Amino acid sequence: MTEKELILGPRVPRELLQKERQRFLMPTLFLGGAGLLLLISIFLPYWSLTLYAPQYPKGLQMKVYVNRVTGDVNEIDELNHYIGMRSLKEAAPLERSLSIIIVGAIGLLALAAVYIHSPVAAFFAFPGFLYPLIFLGDLYFWMWNFGTHLDPRAPLSHAVKPFVPPLLGEGYVGQFKTVASWDVGLWLAFLSSVLIIIGLYWHRKVYKPLLEQELLAKAKETSSKSA
Repeated sequence: MTEKELILGPRVPRELLQKERQRFLMPTLFLGGAGLLLLISIFLPYWSLTLYAPQYPKGLQMKVYVNRVTGDVNEIDELNHYIGMRSLKEAAPLERSLSIIIVGAIGLLALAAVYIHSPVAAFFAFPGFLYPLIFLGDLYFWMWNFGTHLDPRAPLSHAVKPFVPPLLGEGYVGQFKTVASWDVGLWLAFLSSVLIIIGLYWHRKVYKPLLEQELLAKAKETSSKSA
């Protein structure tokens, strides 16, 4: 087999495809759906935080997308200034500038895995499986970075110890209460991960026998020529 054939995998015989169309459709549906969900998630918020302070009893809210932060960002920055935290606009500059390209590429790789009938498909789809965990890890890093490197010259720096806001649930920063929740975009990314696992299961179940048959046929052909 050529390198191209090893990467793309065997072609499905037309007769077999017509006979078992539904079975061969399964990896396409799951892997294709996973890629589409990741692409859609780019336009939706991934993480939300509501901050309750005495002067804001109804709470201040911000929503984190892959490339921006929206909501009451200026008001939250004003409160953060008093405890010595940097502006939210300074967080993750590299990630925000590249995120749409990166997430889009990961989604397209998952879609491309549909057209590959060999184990190489797993390498195309696996970044999509890991992506939501990478997002949460990067988010945690920046919250840790901002919460543990407070400006000692801030008016209330002495009243607040270094802290890390929770990724999910309630937390407290001095007299401020925070409530964090995972938003629609992140849930879509997690759903995409589940679809990738199911899609790869069906991919292996459907295409592995064909690949083994083709490799066996090539081996027999080679041995007969050498004989």
